[in-house]
Amino acid sequence: MGAMPMNDDLKILLERIRGLFKLQYRTRYWVMLVDDHFDKTYNFFFHYQRKQQRERSIPLHAVKTYNLEYLEKLIADLRSVYHFNITYVGFEDEYWPSTHRLIQRRRLWDE
Repeated sequence: MGAMPMNDDLKILLERIRGLFKLQYRTRYWVMLVDDHFDKTYNFFFHYQRKQQRERSIPLHAVKTYNLEYLEKLIADLRSVYHFNITYVGFEDEYWPSTHRLIQRRRLWDE
């Protein structure tokens, strides 16, 4: 991993993704990140879909440090190892602290 300092959340995410990620032909992989406003957690899910098969979603980890600056750093560290697309859910009208860019650009489904 190099000299990247790792916190417990990052270690858990990397370990669980490493166990699930099998580079397979004709398979899409991505991470879904859900902002749980009620429990004040960020929930990570590992998604994959093989061609002409159903999408699978596997819970990875619930981050209990409910702070966008912390989350932004965690995602940056995660992306330095795995370059998955990340789908954001529940982040409507929220902005990243460092860049002031909108986190979630569109709603995935109507509530």
